[in-house]
Amino acid sequence: MAQGQRSNRILVRGAEQALDQFKYEVAQELGITPPPDGYWGDLPSRQNGAIGGHMVRRMIQMAEQSLAGRTGGTTR
Repeated sequence: MAQGQRSNRILVRGAEQALDQFKYEVAQELGITPPPDGYWGDLPSRQNGAIGGHMVRRMIQMAEQSLAGRTGGTTR
């Protein structure tokens, strides 16, 4: 049986503000108007999913570039 939803924990102090700012930047790039009260639950899941998906893609891209710069080679 499911034990219910668990909340995610931020592992790095200060990362919560950076991730929140990142979320707003990605939403703006996608043309999604962020809610003025900061509550994203009223937006359709398709829009929230698009924001989260683009955030993950950009984070993976940044990590790949960082790794490629460290090793001096390319990842693809």
